[in-house]
Amino acid sequence: MGLRFYDTLGRQKTDFVPLNPERVRLYVCGPTVYDRAHIGNARPLIVFDVLFRLLRERFGAAHVTYVRNITDVDDKIITRAAERGIAIETLTETTTAEFLDDVAGLGCLPPTVEPRATAHIAEMIAIIEKLIASGHAYQAESHVLFDVAAMPTYGALSHRDLTGMQAGARVEVASYKRGDADFVLWKPAAATEPGWDSPWGRGRPGWHIECSAMSWRYLGETFDIHGGGLDLIFPHHENEIAQSCCAFGRDAMAQTWMHNGFLQVEGEKMSKSLGNFVTIRDLLTGDSFGGRAWPGEVLRLAMLRTHYRQPIDWTVRALVEAEQTLDRWYAAIGNEGADASPGKDVVSALADDLNTPAALAALHQLVSSGAHAEARASARLLGLLQETGSAWAARKQAGVDAAAIEARIAERLAARRAKDWAASDRIRDELARDGILLKDNKDGTTGWSLSRGHG
Repeated sequence: MGLRFYDTLGRQKTDFVPLNPERVRLYVCGPTVYDRAHIGNARPLIVFDVLFRLLRERFGAAHVTYVRNITDVDDKIITRAAERGIAIETLTETTTAEFLDDVAGLGCLPPTVEPRATAHIAEMIAIIEKLIASGHAYQAESHVLFDVAAMPTYGALSHRDLTGMQAGARVEVASYKRGDADFVLWKPAAATEPGWDSPWGRGRPGWHIECSAMSWRYLGETFDIHGGGLDLIFPHHENEIAQSCCAFGRDAMAQTWMHNGFLQVEGEKMSKSLGNFVTIRDLLTGDSFGGRAWPGEVLRLAMLRTHYRQPIDWTVRALVEAEQTLDRWYAAIGNEGADASPGKDVVSALADDLNTPAALAALHQLVSSGAHAEARASARLLGLLQETGSAWAARKQAGVDAAAIEARIAERLAARRAKDWAASDRIRDELARDGILLKDNKDGTTGWSLSRGHG
């Protein structure tokens, strides 16, 4: 069966035929390492990890190159380091290590290459020189800018035209620009900022040129798939296309552009002002969002239950349901024994634009039918059931505090006696979230047990 993916540029699903099946190439924009990655950042990490796994399954692991960059020079990084009174290198090294820990916690495979922007300044300068030579960039007041008007097809990815672009809409307004939409390729660096020598003086790169340089270095002038979140379509990916195509005289930077949808938390846009800003680390350690530590596989399954192009509402309920599903799967098939090949229906669903909800439904059928070897292989293709069944059960059992459970049950009984039904239901739901099932009858709670797979 062939692979079909939705191409953001063409606005339709198309057959995926790699430029070279011996070297299938994927680039995904990685983090800017100034702070902990939040749960919205986890979505592309998980989505494109599944794509990476699918491509490896189809073409062979040795024939797939996955590049995910790390942006370690940026205005946000400079500002955050100053706020904390630490060296920029200290901030970026610490935050990069934290990011890698979080990604591992989500069960993602390491990419083939994980380049850092600061190690590729020479490539950035080389591309900028090509753009100046071809008339697509110009120097003004110690800056080098891309001349958007010199590229007639600019705006094709985001479906914007120059007349409809407002100055200041995610594009810096400056008097030295020829056009309002022109964007920075290189800018001067203050003495206290990171900087590199260049033909235009000491300075540092703009954000967009970094990804053009790193994708060129590891994947070539044109490659197969470029991925990222919807928020990156404009201006970041639009500007990447402009830089790369104009520098190398190509019609395309990537054959297929794939973008995952937005994420909200409990029905609201995530923001620090609303108090619902949730990091991956918070979820893995229990510092927020339900007040308990969630296994990385729970986060992963909760994410994959929604198709990657659709918006997702991140809720405690969804995490509880995902954990209960994993409990059942681990109890039924564990992770021991020899594997078969992944189930045909699971692979077919993923081959159709990464339809993970359909793939999970097919996986449910394999578990229910007793096809455990196929189910294990299918789950691993999705990055699930990576523990042994006994390890999953033991880890969950270790987290049980019987005294605390009894205290919560007593609190619930008191609420019921006071006819505070809302409090009674809340406590019951909180215990269920933690895998504790209450045994109720007309006289009250008679006992409790761990949910299946909890221990």
